[in-house]
Amino acid sequence: MGIMDGEKSTIMTLIDRYAVFGHPIRHSKSPRIHRLFAEQTGQALEYTAVEVPSELFQTAVAMFFAEGGKGLNCTVPLKELAWRYADRKTERAQLSKAVNTLALQPDGSLLGDNTDGIGLVTDLLANHAIVLSDIRILILGAGGASRGIIAPILEQSPQTLVIANRTVDKAVQLAAEFHDKGPITGCGYDALENRQFDLILNATSASLSGQLPPLPGGLLAAGGNCYDLAYGNEPTAFVRWGLENHAVKSLDGLGMLVEQAAEAFFIWRGVRPQTRPVIELLNSERQA
Repeated sequence: MGIMDGEKSTIMTLIDRYAVFGHPIRHSKSPRIHRLFAEQTGQALEYTAVEVPSELFQTAVAMFFAEGGKGLNCTVPLKELAWRYADRKTERAQLSKAVNTLALQPDGSLLGDNTDGIGLVTDLLANHAIVLSDIRILILGAGGASRGIIAPILEQSPQTLVIANRTVDKAVQLAAEFHDKGPITGCGYDALENRQFDLILNATSASLSGQLPPLPGGLLAAGGNCYDLAYGNEPTAFVRWGLENHAVKSLDGLGMLVEQAAEAFFIWRGVRPQTRPVIELLNSERQA
């Protein structure tokens, strides 16, 4: 090995390694987002996307950290597996029963966190000036995506939070788990008739395939807003529904994606990146 090879080897060992695991993962924007954060903050790190099916999750995580990895993001369908794998969990991860961020601790243990909810709330408050306190909020869907955002929303003191789902019992049960955190109830879609909400959040995956839950007319109050946790290069079916129903703002989840990534970056690096330039860049690229 020459001197230059030795120097290159030393430099490589100084670069901390991070990754996102998921299945499928090839369209993930996370590597780009974290590289932009690293450039902006002067952090030396590597961040890659790795295709990991559920049955290989434990082996892949163990190998990643054994080979010097510092932190992982986990996306669908691995968040519940990551929750079980983490040695310790933050309160928000414990409540959500899902982990999207694993951070290696100084003692070698893995801390599990869920940054989805804070990512959503930050996008709504900081980027879109949508106030959540003392308003009527509706979440469509009672799956894992909903569970991850409930506690951070209730922390903002809404007037009421309703979870609507095709399977009524699932919505009622999920609401019951958070009853001590604020004014929350669960119901079926038919119970939304003659009710109005100031903010409607779509936490189902239906709109990506062009479908919507059965939503009654007049559901969105005058001056209300809509937000789809999913995102795409084209407006989702729910974003279009919001516009058709005269939402002041009808948004998708690209900002949430960047904000939850920024929270993970802060957990790992202790540095909080500026998100707005990254959101603006990604928005301009998909509108080109």
